[in-house]
Amino acid sequence: MMPPRQLGLLLACLVLAACAGPRMASPSHFGTPTPLTCVPYAREVSGIQLDGDAYEWWGEADGVYPRSQRPARGAVLVFAPHGRMDVGHLAVVTAVRGRRKILVTQANWLAHRIEHSQPVVDVSARNNWTRVRVWYEPAHAFGRRVYPTYGFILPH
Repeated sequence: MMPPRQLGLLLACLVLAACAGPRMASPSHFGTPTPLTCVPYAREVSGIQLDGDAYEWWGEADGVYPRSQRPARGAVLVFAPHGRMDVGHLAVVTAVRGRRKILVTQANWLAHRIEHSQPVVDVSARNNWTRVRVWYEPAHAFGRRVYPTYGFILPH
């Protein structure tokens, strides 16, 4: 028989463990580690040679690269500044899965990670890809936030 003090400690540990419940895995367990941010990564993967913060790419592309409201493989989806994402974001389209769904590869959606084949869905009223929801791998679901985007920059 276990002494009362040890039994008490064991019960306390079991109660605390039960209270913890299931935990979502840390984002560091997803994707590939990288020191790159989305801008140099998108430039490398897409071949589109633009400079500036992510949101500036839309204006910088005017007259230099074709821009579109329809996704295409190899195009860069340009996110507008929104909330804490104050310099926007870039994601490269790896596949078009329908009128409202694409897969992207991107750097730094999860901090210091590259994610491949991540779903993005168009939730804009006009199906013009100006509002999207992005897959959040740690939750294995689409995120709750809706992000504004400018559209797609197409490589030459």
